[in-house]
Amino acid sequence: MTVAELLALLEALGDTPSPESEGLTELDHGLQCAYELLRARPADRALQVAGLVHDVGHRFGSDEAHGRLGARHVRGALGDRVASVVEGHVPAKRYLVTVDPSYASVLSELSTHTLRAQGGPLSPAEAAAFESSPHFADSLALRQADDAAKVPGRRVPGLDYWAPIVEDLGP
Repeated sequence: MTVAELLALLEALGDTPSPESEGLTELDHGLQCAYELLRARPADRALQVAGLVHDVGHRFGSDEAHGRLGARHVRGALGDRVASVVEGHVPAKRYLVTVDPSYASVLSELSTHTLRAQGGPLSPAEAAAFESSPHFADSLALRQADDAAKVPGRRVPGLDYWAPIVEDLGP
């Protein structure tokens, strides 16, 4: 996928209702996630863009595989780090439930459902492998932003703010 194709896909997500919350589109969710990361890590544009695009994989397959599918589709346009963090946001949810069972109580109804489909808590070996991954901390940051990015009507910078940043990250 090229940067132009990715931006067109993001724009189209503005017409796609998000299953996360009534009155929220898939683009709204991505924009809110990117904004959460802008607030948390203002100098890390790649991480912010990973938040923007983290759920594009829903367009290409199942909820269980959306992290991996999204990573595959954005890698050519945004590079290995963004793709790895996009892929890592799914095991990050599983990891957080593993190390802090109370984390499950902050998950939305949809996230709780997809957690089961994605394999539930990680095994000790899976958790250790995830902790040793190069983008472990970034994947956790994206996951936490994802959880906070589900507020209908929330005003955040729009795609016009993010488009030049996405273009700058491209090849």
